Amino acid sequence: MRLAHRIAPAVAALALIIAVPSQAVPDDRSAGKKRELFGAQCRIEIDRSRVSATCHNPYPGVDRVALHIECDQWWDIDTDSRPRAVDPAETVRLDGRCWKNVRGAWVSHRKAPV
Repeated sequence: MRLAHRIAPAVAALALIIAVPSQAVPDDRSAGKKRELFGAQCRIEIDRSRVSATCHNPYPGVDRVALHIECDQWWDIDTDSRPRAVDPAETVRLDGRCWKNVRGAWVSHRKAPV
């Protein structure tokens, strides 16, 4: 009898998940929003203290990318590269480094002014 009391909530939750139609979850396309094709695709490689990012822009708009590096040591200065324009169908490489090890790195994207 106790087993039935423990299983009942799980069975009820499973029934609700199955019963909810897939259209109940809003989708960007159903709301009339158009997905914007923008942003270079970037691959980041970290090798101890050196960082390189290769960014390719497959879209028609110009993307301004910048490499941001967070160093592992408290005394090591984090760096941000100057923004660089990536034209349509162009690939660029951004490089940077820390004195010691790298904690993290990422690329920021911004639309170029028209």
